[in-house]
Amino acid sequence: MRGGIDMVSYLVRRVYYMIILLLLLSFVAFVIIELPPGDYLSTMIQNMKNRGLTVSQEEIENLERLYGLDKPMYHRYFKWLFNLLQGDMGYSLRWNAPVNSLVGDRFLLTVTLTLSTLIFIYIVALPIGIYSATHQYSIGDYIATLFGFFGLATPNFLLALLLMFLVVKYTGWSVGGLFTFEYQLAPWSIGKVIDLLKHLPIPLIVIGTSGTAGLIRVLRSGLLDELTKQYVITARAKGVAERRLLFKYPIRMAINPIISGIGALLPTLVSGATLTAIVLNLPTVGPLLLQALQAQDMYLAGSMIMLLSTLAMIGTLISDVLLVIVDPRIRFEARTAR
Repeated sequence: MRGGIDMVSYLVRRVYYMIILLLLLSFVAFVIIELPPGDYLSTMIQNMKNRGLTVSQEEIENLERLYGLDKPMYHRYFKWLFNLLQGDMGYSLRWNAPVNSLVGDRFLLTVTLTLSTLIFIYIVALPIGIYSATHQYSIGDYIATLFGFFGLATPNFLLALLLMFLVVKYTGWSVGGLFTFEYQLAPWSIGKVIDLLKHLPIPLIVIGTSGTAGLIRVLRSGLLDELTKQYVITARAKGVAERRLLFKYPIRMAINPIISGIGALLPTLVSGATLTAIVLNLPTVGPLLLQALQAQDMYLAGSMIMLLSTLAMIGTLISDVLLVIVDPRIRFEARTAR
């Protein structure tokens, strides 16, 4: 009972801190987007002049009122934040459409791809890391080490280009995008979900390679350190079965950095997959965010940054809660501190 109350209190405090941090982050993100000289309207007017079109001062003032650029920055920020808290992410200047409609499916696909990649990374990395640590200097350990170095050293976009070339050359299939042409603009259905699942393997492998390689190295190092500690040696001397000993203590201790890395891994997968998304033509938020930043489309860029930041903080919260559940020492230290 006391443990449940402690957990609820911990969650309430963390959510409160998350809200404060998100508010601060929204201001910082909006200011940074506004820092470069000029704005979307000045770029658009310059492009019109480059095409030989004349733009009068009256037309410029009308466009500023239309896009809300005649107001000071703080006024635009508070208006955007107020609308954002109501679920309205503003209006995209470049695409001339509500941000909600532009981000909706892309964010859903980004979350789907990110969570799928995260599951793929842990499913592959955990058994390989455990095997590599328990079979140190074996052929399997050397292969896992080689894979780790290869995965960490190879850029994702280069691996994407290589896989695209090999698949097209030997199978003739197009692996770009997440849907075939007939499902790209179609409403969601069972057929579209199946088509998505058929296109997921290549992005999963490309985006998840570096994360998998990194987790293998972290788990192997942590587990090797745990296996040399005195409590493991004593347990073996008492005749505890190797499998039971391995899963009861050393793996639980070595897995802490893996669990705490969930919060850092989620935004890394999203931001690090931008080039990969461009190469593979994936309809995720990465390419759209890049274009919004280049065009200084502050409402679209700011809203997407807030969505990705929220995803990162949720990942951090999940990792912290899992650490409290997995490691009893964290619960004990938290209660002692109070």
